[in-house]
Amino acid sequence: MTHDGPGPEELSAVAGPEWADVFRAVPREHFIPDRANVSPLTGAPRWIDRAADPEGWRAAVYSDSTILTQVDDGTTDLTEETATTGVPSSSSTAPSVVAGFLDLLGPRPGDRVLEIGTGTGWTAALLSARLGSAAVTTVEVDDRVAEQAADNLSRAGFAPTLVVGDGALGHPDGAPYDRVHVTCGIRRVPYAWVEQTRLGGVIALPWLPNSVRGHRLVLTVSDGQAIGRFHGDTTFMVLRAQRTGYPPPSGEPRGSSARVEPERIFQAGPGFVVALSVLLPGVMLTNWGLGPDSGTLRDPASASYASASGSGTDGTAEVTQFGPRDLWTELEDAYLAWVESGSPGVERFGVTVDAEGQHVWMDSPENRIAGRTAG
Repeated sequence: MTHDGPGPEELSAVAGPEWADVFRAVPREHFIPDRANVSPLTGAPRWIDRAADPEGWRAAVYSDSTILTQVDDGTTDLTEETATTGVPSSSSTAPSVVAGFLDLLGPRPGDRVLEIGTGTGWTAALLSARLGSAAVTTVEVDDRVAEQAADNLSRAGFAPTLVVGDGALGHPDGAPYDRVHVTCGIRRVPYAWVEQTRLGGVIALPWLPNSVRGHRLVLTVSDGQAIGRFHGDTTFMVLRAQRTGYPPPSGEPRGSSARVEPERIFQAGPGFVVALSVLLPGVMLTNWGLGPDSGTLRDPASASYASASGSGTDGTAEVTQFGPRDLWTELEDAYLAWVESGSPGVERFGVTVDAEGQHVWMDSPENRIAGRTAG
């Protein structure tokens, strides 16, 4: 059957030379439901319905857009209304973002890949088209998502090993792997992935220790550890085992004046955000850097909360804090410490994962950053 309008050729254009043929060989339409919500990389989200507007549906499928396919872990049906009111829990990531991670992963013929987060199955199909289905194992925590992904993969002609389980545990029965491809945001890199990867193997993941926005992290496995640096920013839904809930702020609000102009902190850049993952571990940043006056801090462990209003004409700003921790004061201290160290950019930071946990370092793996204990 032939189709008029956009198709796999459009998506091959966002992939690098090594992946263009693979993107052509795996039509994305096999992995997108008839009704979903599409979010272009630029532009407003919109609802798509294949029956009501087949051309619009197909144009969305073959655009560089993330397509939401589930909310509220499937406890709520995805509708045009719940697409905006529900909590996103599964999607098909924008093709250019997928292509970027596959380039960083760099699998070669003969490699065996473990994928964490099957989702719709499209990326597992891309890996299968490149390496062969027998070389790909993909793990999905949601049994209903996994069931639909299995149908999608079968319809597209691929049969990777699909495991229903907690991706944080990997899949030791299929180890060792040459590559680990992670399709969900990670706050703490599980050591199980390091243990299940061959020496010299690569783990590529979205690293989001303190926000829904984070960094593309590529780790290379050596003897008992994995070491790597950042390769640009990104945003993903967080691994379900590492989600952080937000309890209501505790106690009465406390008001004060900011010592440091909030806009300077909000716009400090990704290097500062990486440093905060160590200086304020476990503290979540919300609405961070989305505007000159935006940004709040939450510590779920202590139900502490802090925010600051925009600076006035005299350069002052009001701070509101709840809970046992003075989060805004801690944030200002962390910012001043970062400035005193030369305001290092994200390119100077890296991460080591070993049996003792996850460690952030600056300039070299031997120079680990010391911070406080989470909670």
